[in-house]
Amino acid sequence: MTEELFATDAYRRSFEARVTDVDPDGRMVALNRTVFFPGGGGQPWDTGVLRWHDGHADVTRTRRAEGRIWHQLAADQPLPDVGAELAGELDWVRRHTLMRTHTALHILCGVIWQDFRVAVTGGNMEPGKGRLDFELPEMSTELGQRLERRINQEIARAREIAVEFVDRMEADADPALIRTKANLIPANIDPLRVIDIRGLDRQADGGTHVASTAEVGTVEVTKTESKGRANKRVRISLTDAAAS
Repeated sequence: MTEELFATDAYRRSFEARVTDVDPDGRMVALNRTVFFPGGGGQPWDTGVLRWHDGHADVTRTRRAEGRIWHQLAADQPLPDVGAELAGELDWVRRHTLMRTHTALHILCGVIWQDFRVAVTGGNMEPGKGRLDFELPEMSTELGQRLERRINQEIARAREIAVEFVDRMEADADPALIRTKANLIPANIDPLRVIDIRGLDRQADGGTHVASTAEVGTVEVTKTESKGRANKRVRISLTDAAAS
């Protein structure tokens, strides 16, 4: 099992670890602990670098498999040996931009939940922009403008954002905690990690977030779309995607 340091401290940029397994064909290494988020829930994986006593390599992607997090290394660079002690460092600008983007999407989700009480039917993001789909009966440019105002109002309130771990039975009894139309979180995940934007949005989530809505910066609703009779899409972007 890989200790997931990002789950409790999204601001940790570097770490020390030990190589527990190596896949030469896939050019991947598993570590006993990591700050690299492996992707999931629409949030992309982290990138960065690993360094050991006689070498270093860029981490081009990460993924989770059977409780371990694998770090894929660049094709033209060396692989460490099993048991090697190494240090890792994130591409922090990328990670922090993803944290801001992910939090902005949660603010959008919280605003929609407060105003309409509808579920999320899909979503995705990349550094600086993302989208969410909702079970809304209609969508318009005017609604997009209203959502943009509401999102930025919540950002300006500088709401604290906390990470909590909730007993699965308790979480399953609260329909507001698992906000997707279909509950895709495996039943064996217990306790459930919950992101709480104090006073706005509280839901199960495994990704990384900033500590205050104020850190998100200004958000723009760039497009609203109808993707079906009861499936409406809202696209957003950070107005300064490079801030860190």
